[in-house]
Amino acid sequence: MTPTDITRALDDLLFTPGLDLAEAIDRHFAPDYRQRTDGVWSDRAGFAQHMTRLRALVRSGHVEVHDELRDGLRYADRHTVTITQHNGRTSRTEVYLFGQYAPDGRFQRIEETTLLVDGDADDKDLGLIT
Repeated sequence: MTPTDITRALDDLLFTPGLDLAEAIDRHFAPDYRQRTDGVWSDRAGFAQHMTRLRALVRSGHVEVHDELRDGLRYADRHTVTITQHNGRTSRTEVYLFGQYAPDGRFQRIEETTLLVDGDADDKDLGLIT
């Protein structure tokens, strides 16, 4: 299997509403997936709840990868996510991501730091899993 990357994962999770969320998560994230965003850890179930919440907010968007590195099972990138919400607000968030792949090419762990670059201050925590 070709390892996934952040663009394909976020496109399936957030910007392809017709794709079943469970299928999108299974496609890109291992069963034991864990994520830390801005210091807050979550397991795969918490991540799925977060994606459900974001899907309800997001109307459209895209990912722009600025830097990307793969080294064996390690993955790192710097990307910007631009989203437009159903309420019309648009925000851009820069993300610094370090991850690890499972042997099957899905993400097993991601640790990331986010920075709201443009948008309403209320949107600065959109990436946090709560």
